[in-house]
Amino acid sequence: MLRLREGAHPVLTDEGGAILDEHTGRWTYLTPAATSAVLLLLSSVTEAQAAGLYAEWYGIPGARAAADVRAVTAALTAQGIAMPTQGVATRAQTRRSWWRWRR
Repeated sequence: MLRLREGAHPVLTDEGGAILDEHTGRWTYLTPAATSAVLLLLSSVTEAQAAGLYAEWYGIPGARAAADVRAVTAALTAQGIAMPTQGVATRAQTRRSWWRWRR
């Protein structure tokens, strides 16, 4: 499972996808395969579940899918856009700070 940092928003584009970081104003562009991996990571409970769905979607071996999903997670984590989490997200992890929208 992957959790984007507060202020980071995934967007689908014609060429794949992108993530807008509101704090820096920068876009991180993603390939179509990386976009799929990000969306699966955001919607899955575990990284293994995301990798299984990714393997099924692209018709590739599970080990290759797991490596691809880990690579996307590592790249976004290294850029400070995302934080990997394991298991079910807690309410505190998924809660947005509504008062920060008023800035």
